Amino acid sequence: MKISTKGRYALKLMLDLALNDTGETIRIKDIAARQEISEKYLEQIIAVLNKAGYVRSVRGPQGGYRLARRPKEYTVGMILRLTEGSLAPVAFLEDDADIYNKQDDSVTNYVWEKLFEAINKVVDNYTLEDLVEMELAKADNYVI
Repeated sequence: MKISTKGRYALKLMLDLALNDTGETIRIKDIAARQEISEKYLEQIIAVLNKAGYVRSVRGPQGGYRLARRPKEYTVGMILRLTEGSLAPVAFLEDDADIYNKQDDSVTNYVWEKLFEAINKVVDNYTLEDLVEMELAKADNYVI
């Protein structure tokens, strides 16, 4: 399993919205500049997040985006599954996998199942709020 730039940038975009939340909307142009990511690519990603209801958009000259919910209500796993699809390391662990492959009792399947459990445990136990706190703590460590 490899997380694509789409998944990584979606997480960065959501984190940026959380870190810069002042109650006002945030323009994609500003996020792109801060994160050094193509504005066009972020527009594609924000469309997915908007359609899923993860962000709210406001049109017009003062328009932009903001989180639809509080940062603690988003897990890293939610964001990655939305943009990446399944996080399963092998196909037979996916929800729509062929039942024949799921019934294969190879001992190697145990390894893939444990890996999948570990992946889910990590991504589902970190919220956007956790990442905000980590980012702010990191910034505090640089203050002299």
